[in-house]
Formats: sequence, structure tokens, C-alpha cells
Amino acid sequence: MEELLSNAWIVIPLRIIIVVGFVLTAVPVLTWVERRVLALMQIRKGPNRVGPAGLLQPIADGIKLFFKEDVLPERVDRFIYFLAPAGFLIPVLCAPAVIPWGPDDRLTPIADVNIGILFLLAMTSLTVYGIVLAGWSSNNKYSLLGGLRASAQTISYELAMGLSIISVVLLTGSLSMRDMVLNQQGGLGLLNWHVFRFFPLGLIATSIFLVAMLAETNRAPFDLPEAETELIAGYHTEYSSMKFAMFFMGEYASMVTISAVMVTLFFGGWLSPLPFAPFTWIPGPLWFLIKLGVFIYFFIWVRATLPRLRYDMLMKLGWLRLLPAALVNLFLVAIILWWQK
Repeated sequence: MEELLSNAWIVIPLRIIIVVGFVLTAVPVLTWVERRVLALMQIRKGPNRVGPAGLLQPIADGIKLFFKEDVLPERVDRFIYFLAPAGFLIPVLCAPAVIPWGPDDRLTPIADVNIGILFLLAMTSLTVYGIVLAGWSSNNKYSLLGGLRASAQTISYELAMGLSIISVVLLTGSLSMRDMVLNQQGGLGLLNWHVFRFFPLGLIATSIFLVAMLAETNRAPFDLPEAETELIAGYHTEYSSMKFAMFFMGEYASMVTISAVMVTLFFGGWLSPLPFAPFTWIPGPLWFLIKLGVFIYFFIWVRATLPRLRYDMLMKLGWLRLLPAALVNLFLVAIILWWQK
């Protein structure tokens, strides 16, 4: 086994299968979980016809989308129209390549590069191009407005998100995602996690990232690029069948990826919350998945709880609240680190 895991021709494909396979497998599971949790919160039954407790509903949905008629609207830009769903989904699947899921560096990440966080930001930034191209190429005013909203929203919140990440980079002294996790181990366990560093500065950086990650994934209450009551379905109004499914898969894969980033940057990655038994008996990857599940649940809870923001309120929150707060927070973190040295 050790000999096999030391062979790069075996280990690298194995890493890709583990990471990409998990993300793709998580998508149908998440659709079922979200519908069941939303139903429980809204006191209704949710999916309960296909299989026990509706467990086979995601498979039925997949079959329906696969065999659905692929409608091609007139006067669309065909090349970009077909390219856009792939331009949205592929960067989402590439982004988790630098996220370590456990202490064993032979299995994850796929590439432990020393600029991991920069690679991840680059990949997440590319997803908006898929949305903008879909909106532009569809020859539909609702789609175009959805694409423009997505690009403005990404620019507005990416700045605040980047500044909160720089706080972690300053604390770690590295751009490697593995180094960021290792920097949170030791001491009293969770009190050493970045979320509690220089309290309340770490907590403020975490809160800013939390709001920004909802906006970056176009999830409620920031789902204005789709906004059914205003734009029908926004940028994917003219998409059907598997092309629509690719946008759908990309949205849920984005939730998994950004939640994994949150866990890695601020909540100790695979580390247990307390550094003694029985907490240390639980394997690191399982701790990672438990934390990941908490943030996935947070996405669903927010969707069921908060109404959609007005667009001017969304812009004000990003530029007039989050960005100044992130700048001041970063400045204070830098001052404290300078003082300590």
C-alpha cells in the first residue's frame, strides 16, 4: 500500500477521483437535503414519493433533465451559448484542488501548491464569466440583466472577501492552504483557530467572509442574478435540459467548495475542536466533513429564513459596510502583528 501511494501515476488520479468524485456526488445529496430541510422548516412534507423519504428524487430529477427536450432559442450566439455552462462548472470543480481534507498529504489536496489561496480565488472568480456569457449570448433581456447583476455582485463582495482572507494570510505567513490549517493547531484547540485569534478581529474577518460567501455563490438573500419574481430565472432563463443542469450542479458545487474554504481558513480544517480524547479519536477527514455539513446547513437555513435583498441594499452592504469594515479589521490585525514582533 505504501509503495502504491508513493507512485505519482497512481496517487494523482486517486486524488482527483476523491475530490471531484466527492463534490459531484454531494450535489444530488444536497438537493435532497435542502428540499427536506426547507420542508421541515416550512411545516410541509417535501419530496416523499420517489423512494423511501424521497431519497431517489435526485435520480428522478437527473433522468428528467437528461431526457428533456433541448430547446435552442432563435438568434442566440451559439458558440458562447454552449460554452457558458462549461465555463461556469469547470472552474467550480477545479477550485477544491488545493484544499486539504485531512492530515495525510498523499490523498488530499490534489496539488499542495504554495499559492493555494491565490489559485482558489482565481478559480472562483472565473465562474462569473460563465454567468455573464450565458446572459449575453441568450439574446434575452432578463438573461442579460441577470448576468450584469452577477458581475456587479461578484466585484462588490470579492473585495471584502479578499481582505478577510489577507487577515488569515498575515496570521499564517503563507499562501498555502495546508499551512493555514497547521497554523491553527496546538494550544487549547478551537481557541487557536483563526476565528478566535485577536478576538474579536478574527471573528469579524470570519463574519465578513461568511456574508461574502453567500453573495459569491448567488444564494439567498443574494440571489438577485436569478430573482424569479423580477427576472424569471435570470441568466439561465433560456437554458434547458443538461445545459441547465450544469448551472444547477455548479451552484451546489460552489456551496461545497466555499464551505470547505471557510472551514480551512477559519475553523481549523481537519483539526478536532479539543486536543484530547475522545475528540482526537475521530479521524481528521471526518471532522472536516462535520464542519462542512454545518456550513451547508447554514446555507439552507439562510435561504429558509431571510428574504431577498433589494439590489441597492445589496450594493450598499458590500461597498459601504463590508469593505470599510474589512479594511479597518485588516489594518488592526497588521498593527497587532507588528507590535508583537
